[in-house]
Amino acid sequence: MDQREVAAVLAYIGRLDPRTIRTGTAEVRDQVAQWQELLDDVPFATDHGWDVREAIRAHVLDSPYPILPVDVARKWRAYRRDRLDRHTDPTPAADPDDPAAWRTELLGTRHAVATGMAAPSPHRQLTGSPHRDIDARLAAVGSSIPPAVRAALAPYRPARAAREAAVATGQPDALSVPCRWCHADKGEPCRSRRLGLDGHARGNAPRTRPHPTRVDLAAAELARQDAA
Repeated sequence: MDQREVAAVLAYIGRLDPRTIRTGTAEVRDQVAQWQELLDDVPFATDHGWDVREAIRAHVLDSPYPILPVDVARKWRAYRRDRLDRHTDPTPAADPDDPAAWRTELLGTRHAVATGMAAPSPHRQLTGSPHRDIDARLAAVGSSIPPAVRAALAPYRPARAAREAAVATGQPDALSVPCRWCHADKGEPCRSRRLGLDGHARGNAPRTRPHPTRVDLAAAELARQDAA
């Protein structure tokens, strides 16, 4: 802020908190010089959320003490940190083989965001709608995983492959119900549990095929749904 803007800020503060008003010409000159020295890099207002009057008003409402220029400077620094924390550097348009131009554009973007001249770029969020041909692609392959890829993955996830094969042949999906034998939850494969001499379970290896009682329970649940 320049001296004219600092004088406007001090007039606004005096209207909200008369304790800060200076009456002598020398006192006013010194006050303006002090505030301008500490707020030289603080803008009066930006297009993206910063207004020094809002910061002053918040201080007057929250604190019983007269506002100081360092209070405004600290609020401005907190504003800058918050904007940079919410910013993800977009890929510069400069030639990546020109490190100087790349760095200059990157730092220029960060400076614009920090000073309120540009909005943060929240690329960490998933924004926008899916690609317009995604529905057509899913309709063509019938699944988000193409059949060829599913077949290639089958040896590495045998329980899932057995489940998909059972559903494809019209059999009930055993993993759609919990297992009463090994107490596996829905969607979880059955476990091979052996009882030791002390009556406690020994071993907990996943099974490729579900327990027969679980298959029967899934068939009964499927029949009940069809009857309903």
